[in-house]
Amino acid sequence: MPEPYRSVLDDYRRGLGDALATPAHITLLPPTDVDDTIWAALPSVLAAVAARHEPFTVRLRGTGTFRPVSPVVFVGVVDGVGCCERLEADLRMEALASGRRFPYHPHVTIAHDVGEADLDRAFADHAGFEATFDVASFTLYRGDTGGWTAVREFPLSGSARPGPGYRR
Repeated sequence: MPEPYRSVLDDYRRGLGDALATPAHITLLPPTDVDDTIWAALPSVLAAVAARHEPFTVRLRGTGTFRPVSPVVFVGVVDGVGCCERLEADLRMEALASGRRFPYHPHVTIAHDVGEADLDRAFADHAGFEATFDVASFTLYRGDTGGWTAVREFPLSGSARPGPGYRR
């Protein structure tokens, strides 16, 4: 997520006391434990996926929530959903074929695991939020007890040709 949107959303989320606040982003794959062998191979696999997808534009607008299933409020992706879905599917086929806990839904989390009043406030405060930006890459993060660290960025340079085994 580019500036100034990243800082605006990050500052808001931290202001709620959200312990899970990370740099604002659209998750392609959720945090996943991988062994050292997979971790070592991941950069080349991710680079191959990125090379198959072209840059695209995302437009965010308004808020949504996963309540009551999950205590999350988010800003919705209204344009670029299909591109995110294709990237997610290609990454899942190529890199991490594990099953999903929930169906993939591109979004930007703005409140997670905070009180109901803060979730309601985040929902109302960002109901009119809008942002449009180009997506030219995705980033691999590594998590530990200290938070998330960006490991490498992968530029999108292809023509959206899906990987082996991809099904529409």
